[in-house]
Amino acid sequence: MIVGVGIDVCDLDRFARAVQRTPGLVTRLFTPAEAALPTASQAARFAAKEALAKSLGAPAGLVWQDAEVVTDAEGRPHFNLSGTVAARAAELGVGSIHVSLSHDAGIASAVVVCEA
Repeated sequence: MIVGVGIDVCDLDRFARAVQRTPGLVTRLFTPAEAALPTASQAARFAAKEALAKSLGAPAGLVWQDAEVVTDAEGRPHFNLSGTVAARAAELGVGSIHVSLSHDAGIASAVVVCEA
């Protein structure tokens, strides 16, 4: 059963300008492994975290670093959840999370589907 669906897009240039203006933004949004990635990959991960929050009902108090986007050996993305995000997912009975990332033509996008 689908618990929630989220989608988000992120303009790459706007994201890059925000990171330049506010250097602490990267450490607030991303784990150290995510922070080491190129800007386009960070923007896609930001979109994924936004989409995940939407799929979980966008509750207040979620910590960005509690949802890390990682890729497997074949390059497929998935989430490692902890803390506030793991607690919300458990509260909703989420058993699996599907995520798709893309970045092209100056836009990063992500879709997330949470299943019970």
